[in-house]
Amino acid sequence: MGGFFGTISTSDCVNDVFYGTDYNSHMGTKRAGMATFDPVKGFSRAIHSLERDYFRSKFEDELEQFHGHVGIGVISDTDPQPIIVNSHLGRFAVATVAKINNQREIADKLLAKRMHFSEQSANKINPTELVALIINMGETFVDGINKVFNEIEGSCSMLILTENELIAARDLYGRTPIVIGKKDGAYAATSESSCFPNLDFHTVHHLGPGEIVKLQPDTMEVLQQPGDTEQICSFLWVYYGFPASTYNGVNVEDMRERNGLIMGKEDDTEADIVCGVPDSGVGMALGYAHGHGIPYKRAVLKYTPTWPRSFTPENQTRRRLVAKMKLIPNRAILTGKRVVFCDDSIVRGTQLKDNVRTFFEYGAKEVHARISCPPLVYGCPFINFTNSKSDMELLTRRIIQDFEGEADKNLDLYATSDSPEYQRMVDEMSKRLGITTLKFNKIENLVQAIGLPKCKICTHCFDGTGYQCMKKKQDTTE
Repeated sequence: MGGFFGTISTSDCVNDVFYGTDYNSHMGTKRAGMATFDPVKGFSRAIHSLERDYFRSKFEDELEQFHGHVGIGVISDTDPQPIIVNSHLGRFAVATVAKINNQREIADKLLAKRMHFSEQSANKINPTELVALIINMGETFVDGINKVFNEIEGSCSMLILTENELIAARDLYGRTPIVIGKKDGAYAATSESSCFPNLDFHTVHHLGPGEIVKLQPDTMEVLQQPGDTEQICSFLWVYYGFPASTYNGVNVEDMRERNGLIMGKEDDTEADIVCGVPDSGVGMALGYAHGHGIPYKRAVLKYTPTWPRSFTPENQTRRRLVAKMKLIPNRAILTGKRVVFCDDSIVRGTQLKDNVRTFFEYGAKEVHARISCPPLVYGCPFINFTNSKSDMELLTRRIIQDFEGEADKNLDLYATSDSPEYQRMVDEMSKRLGITTLKFNKIENLVQAIGLPKCKICTHCFDGTGYQCMKKKQDTTE
């Protein structure tokens, strides 16, 4: 996925950009970059790979080269950024959190107009440079940003750093968040509100869908009001979000505990302990333990000093090894116990299968899996939330293909929690993963735990409804 941080201040902002960007590190693992502007030294920029290292260790030794009162930083799972460009709008840097499904088509149109691309990402068009070129086609930054919104298929939130201002624009349907913070003499914009407390910022505004704001050290000006149609990604609360972060006024950890509480109250499974698979399963497990009336125990722990997120390596074998190495089971707690373990989701199923096998090897009598969201039946066309290259990497789709002979047949039935097809699919998942019992949360419970109207939350990966709000808007416009 990705995350960014930008600030504009009456004093030097380099430390705030550095640490604020670092607090987005859980949002991506491929590339990171920083850019600042100083009236004397001009723009400074650095970009590094994070695939074998961490943000702080890559950038800390270079901080002395950065100067200025305004800057941005970005953690990306896709392309090297920020991009710095010259245009009729002036010189500016841009960072994005985006997924652009039609970037080849847009690039071909721009090339036909004799534009050129200078940045490459794995020998492909750099999507952030593509965004910058579209912005350049506008009469103003607002006009250019709206051209981006109208041209792309997918989503794009962005920060734009000019010589004297910081512009933040949340994507047209609000699929990814932007939060504004303030302290004396400075404003900041970021993907994660958890960046703010230790930098002494306090949250003052959550951008709405399509909203554009301009930040100065002492003022925030709304350049474009938010739209009416919102589709914020529900997976932000389920998996990606840091527990202390808040999106649209809803805290991640609070949501996860409510989610688990609802599921725990509904479940009649007899068990001795509950544990959460770190990190994103812990909040749900705490809520589940309370709702179900059985104790929470740390039966599996994450070794945090050296192991990054499990989906980091492109190689599946290496990714599976990383997933195993970072989680350490506690035999003293598992032995002889009927265990409920809570996890955020099942994508490929490889990590969960290994966890279940380990729990039994370490003495568990029964292993019951409770998943905080519904089954992932549809691939996400809107944001990059896994390294999946195809929907066939989803365990659900492979099972559906085995049942139906086609991977995309009767998906609506398999996504409906009270249908025979759904139950057959879940039973088969449980069998293949070696679990005593397997239950997924209902989509109604997930929406209730988030606390926002269903029409404002994207649940496309669960029920395939992600395009409905956009179609309603198109129909209204027509």
